Amino acid sequence: MIIRKKYLEDLIQLKDKNIIKVITGIRRCGKSTLFELYQDYLLQSGVSREQIISVNLEDGDYRNIRTAETLYTYVAERLIENTMNYVFLDEAQQAENFQEAVDWLYVKKNVDLYITGSNAYLLSGELATLLSGRYVEIKMLPLSFKEYVSAFPENHNTAQLYMNYLSNSSFPGTLELVRKQDIRAYLEGIYNTILVKDIVTRKKISDPSMLESIIEFMFDNIGNICSGTKIANAMTSAGRKISVPTVESYLSALTDSYIFYRASRYDVKGKQYLATGAKYYAADIGLRYFLLGTRQADQGHILENIVYLELIRRGYEVYIGKVSAQEVDFIAINSEGEEYYQVSQTVMEEQTLKRELSPLEAVKDHNPKYLLTMDYTPLTSHNGIKQMNVLEWLTR
Repeated sequence: MIIRKKYLEDLIQLKDKNIIKVITGIRRCGKSTLFELYQDYLLQSGVSREQIISVNLEDGDYRNIRTAETLYTYVAERLIENTMNYVFLDEAQQAENFQEAVDWLYVKKNVDLYITGSNAYLLSGELATLLSGRYVEIKMLPLSFKEYVSAFPENHNTAQLYMNYLSNSSFPGTLELVRKQDIRAYLEGIYNTILVKDIVTRKKISDPSMLESIIEFMFDNIGNICSGTKIANAMTSAGRKISVPTVESYLSALTDSYIFYRASRYDVKGKQYLATGAKYYAADIGLRYFLLGTRQADQGHILENIVYLELIRRGYEVYIGKVSAQEVDFIAINSEGEEYYQVSQTVMEEQTLKRELSPLEAVKDHNPKYLLTMDYTPLTSHNGIKQMNVLEWLTR
């Protein structure tokens, strides 16, 4: 089992704080395992097993808990008086009006509450209103490349590990599988569960085959500007007419299920967010290969996808940068300021290097600027722009 150190440390820092800890992320990214790791930490810290109450609402053992009342009653009957109880609700949204049970438990002084969910519905609508200012969200992703590498301590070929990371998937469960057909079957199960449970059923989608076509289009256009109009036109050209509002509804459902992330554009000079021209990145490239195969995969855009997710993991807000007529791949913003990233498979040709440096050179402020590539060259600086090997950056 890989220790998800960053996420575990986040939970440890928030222990016993009067705030609900909400872990969100795509199915099978490791949320339930994170709960297990944290519960082990609690036990090692002197918390008794009786103080830990854990309910996984997708486990058949809890099939009778399907309302706020039954969920609250189950937990309340097991609370120990005059001591802190650590309550874990996995896939809490499976219980109708679950937000009421969450609120009832939150007001108890002897409850430290943790919940997970596999779609944005968990923190939308009534729950967000009810718990405004009373929760902190921990956004979880599948394994980072650094975490993936740690599972193979005897293999020092990071380039080969990177290719395995892409094709075999970053979902933790795939580490236990060896045969390609088993990995494919595992990914198929994840994909179908997201499609049926998190999108088709919840959004009441009447044409699942159209949704699947749009998902395939999105996986095939990682790193390209996408809009509802562009996708609708592509579907119409393929003989399948769909309205722009319907496409936009589907895109919302895909991001709500965390299978895709939307990166908006940001005007660097004007210091303003732009409403049009978003790009979409996949939570896992293995799903892309599962659906479309490895042929005709744009390795540059796939590398861009990996860098985008890593910046998200490191706590940045990430945008596509607009600098006059040029584009910076990513602007990464946190409390300390802004950083700029350009990502390219290779810049060994002088013309390519010049093209990739140009957008960064057009940014006239003094924030850090990076060019990340797969080239194995020494750390290089181009007038203050640091060129780094991307695999070294991912594993540092």
